[in-house]
Amino acid sequence: MLKTLTVWNFALLEHVEINFDAGLNILTGETGAGKSILIDALGAVLGHRLSADVIRTGCDWLRVEAIFDIAGETRLHELLAEQAIDDEDDSLIVTRQITTKGKNVILVNGCHVTVSTLRAIGEFLVDVHGQHENLALVRAENQFALLDGSDAEIPKLRASYEEAYRAWKEASDKLAEMKASSGASADRLDMLKWQAKEIGDAELRPNEDEELEAEINRLSNAERITENVGEASALLGGGAESEGILAEIGELQRRIEALGQFDTVFDDAAPMVEDAVCQLKEVFYTVQNYMDGVEFDPERLDALQTRMDVIDKLERKYGPTIEAVLAYREKIEAEIEGFENFDETVAALEKKSEETRAEAERRAALLTKKRKKAAESLSTAIIAELVALGMPDAKLTVAISPAELSARGADEIELLFSANAGEAERPLAKVASGGELSRIALAIKSVAAAGDSVAQSMVFDEIDTGIGGRTAQMVAERIARVAALRQVLCITHLPQIACMADVHYYLEKSSKNGMTSTTVSQLPAKERAREIARMASGADATAASLENAKEMIARAADKKKEFRKK
Repeated sequence: MLKTLTVWNFALLEHVEINFDAGLNILTGETGAGKSILIDALGAVLGHRLSADVIRTGCDWLRVEAIFDIAGETRLHELLAEQAIDDEDDSLIVTRQITTKGKNVILVNGCHVTVSTLRAIGEFLVDVHGQHENLALVRAENQFALLDGSDAEIPKLRASYEEAYRAWKEASDKLAEMKASSGASADRLDMLKWQAKEIGDAELRPNEDEELEAEINRLSNAERITENVGEASALLGGGAESEGILAEIGELQRRIEALGQFDTVFDDAAPMVEDAVCQLKEVFYTVQNYMDGVEFDPERLDALQTRMDVIDKLERKYGPTIEAVLAYREKIEAEIEGFENFDETVAALEKKSEETRAEAERRAALLTKKRKKAAESLSTAIIAELVALGMPDAKLTVAISPAELSARGADEIELLFSANAGEAERPLAKVASGGELSRIALAIKSVAAAGDSVAQSMVFDEIDTGIGGRTAQMVAERIARVAALRQVLCITHLPQIACMADVHYYLEKSSKNGMTSTTVSQLPAKERAREIARMASGADATAASLENAKEMIARAADKKKEFRKK
């Protein structure tokens, strides 16, 4: 439910704050006072289109903020949880601001969201109906939403059908893709076989390139290695001009051991020298053994480089590493197997497509059966509302006809309408006048309000245009009946509707210092009667018109008590 709407710098609305209540909230005022502008401002926080053109003259920005009570709105809570928006206190604060430079900021409980997300949230908050929304009645998606929302079992059946439909579409699309590729399969198969043979003939081993690089490096530097190994051997073991490090450190060891006989200070040094001798001997043996195996083999080096060229070529074509090349081979071998079993694969896909289609058709039939039953009930309920709205001979049928499988089922839905006795029902868009569409829309809203498929708040923006007299009274009672179930905001010029208000707001336009602005005030009982008298007589209230207005309000109060008992 909408609790508070605050607007800054939105066209005529310089700064307006309205605290709405449950039930019927009526907004009245002279033509041009800004009533529809206020509804446009509300639309801004519901995700409707917002342009910088509506920023108040002389201002750099506009802002609209709305506070909603969302207790019990399970589906909305789920949506907010998906968006990581905190709503633990069952309160939702939506703020939207736009600047003259086009900067658009949207906050939901302090979290930035996109317009599309705001629009999705807004669908759960407020249902806005104006004159131009009457045309929405003829759109297929809205007719499906109307019918499917009229019975709690239909969404479950539709979800089950959609699961089967997706499975069928997936299988049929894959089958079509396989058949479309069959013409090029021979060339593709030849290419894949050639690639698999090229990789297979190479007989690659994991990490082989690293081993080759290490051996190539050794063979390429054999001369330098030989030179350094010889020098290391001479330094350690000695030669023609030197006894070598091992001989000298052996002499050092003997000297330290001799000193140890005279002073214990050398007790720790002797083992250290002994360890050094052992380690240097190990180094010497390693150098000697390596030196014995060092040889320069040009043919071996050439063979290794040739092998490395083969590996490099394959890595350039099929992957950056040997592992990637081998993985690519596994992939194409699986594809080759698929090509070689093409007929079997197509047959399996055809079977799966047939089976999933049959299941989708079975579930679609269940959905159709439930829809037809719901359509009868919905048609009857809407006709009853139309009769109450002054259309005693009206007929309206929610007609369901067969259709190809689609995401919505195997049905086409059309609203058929006849306003007068003896006239055949025809598509609503072709026969209903503007005034009739308004009443049909109100009838549908009245029926929908009793269910859980519509938002807790509803807005009627001058839905009463073009009606009067007894019809106006019927429309007023229907709006009041909806308000017994939902919060309703209604802009009206008819006193019959205004007198049904639970709360009455008056919009007044005034000019100051060359600027025009609109103020909104909640009317107390006395002023409310005066406003209804003005609406009824079109002039300043007289004693007679005031008495008539008070009588209208009293009768309306009695009617509303009846509605709330039902």
